[in-house]
Amino acid sequence: MSNIQFIIEERVVSIGNFMVGRLLPFRQKRMVGPFIFIDHMGPAKINERENFDVLPHPHIGLSTLTFLFEGSIMHRDSIGTQMEIKPGEVNWMTAGKGIVHSERTPEYLRHSTKYIHGLQIWVALPKALEQMEPAFHHTDENEIPTWTEGDVQFKLIAGEAFGKKSPVPVYSPLYMLEIKSSTQQTIQLGNELYGEVGLYILEGSVEIEGDTFLPKHILIANDSKLCQFNMAANTTVYLFGGDPLPEERFIDWNFVSSSKVILQEAKEKWIAQTFDKIQGDDQAYVPYPSIKK
Repeated sequence: MSNIQFIIEERVVSIGNFMVGRLLPFRQKRMVGPFIFIDHMGPAKINERENFDVLPHPHIGLSTLTFLFEGSIMHRDSIGTQMEIKPGEVNWMTAGKGIVHSERTPEYLRHSTKYIHGLQIWVALPKALEQMEPAFHHTDENEIPTWTEGDVQFKLIAGEAFGKKSPVPVYSPLYMLEIKSSTQQTIQLGNELYGEVGLYILEGSVEIEGDTFLPKHILIANDSKLCQFNMAANTTVYLFGGDPLPEERFIDWNFVSSSKVILQEAKEKWIAQTFDKIQGDDQAYVPYPSIKK
């Protein structure tokens, strides 16, 4: 029996003035471990007359993980954070009971040609922490655990695996791992993984059980302990997963919660514009989406 449970292909969606490839949630698989949302941004070239501007918008009940392959984004939020993120770094924002943030092209790049490419990820919080105080943590590239085995390079972006721990302050057992190989390699990871696991192919190709899979796909395993695959030369993949949360999670727009009542309260609060504002970026915002009939 195949160890592949689901094969998920990117679906193009709009996030305002920018198109992304949506990977999670998927109608038949809403979460992988605590990971509840994954967007692939780009790769995109933006000319000197345009910019990447995601206006202020709210979150509850989750942590966001931003990881760039190319480009730069200025993050601002309602707890006072102003942080530029560059390739290889991690921005980890925990919404808890509520936070507002914006993501924009930095000022010094706004009148030049630039590129954007990366992953935007949501990780659902454990039920006991869904209403925690919001927080933000930035991790520099040189703080992320990296190691090499032959021609294979590993990077533990978040969580714990391989006896290593990323400094990104996660709130439940999980992992996000980058694997790169310059030559054809067989990768066996079953003893190192736990919970549920998904494999995202960024570049190159992966062969599993005689089938070849190309970029812009996530493969979800039936059993993380049986995770084995062949990487073609010059392939980069990302593995993400961990222990599933015991309660069902609901999504309403940018809000995640185990309680539909809390989701409704957050919706009403955003419509009434009583969330805290972002200092220096409070002149416009993303409205709660109207339902199209």
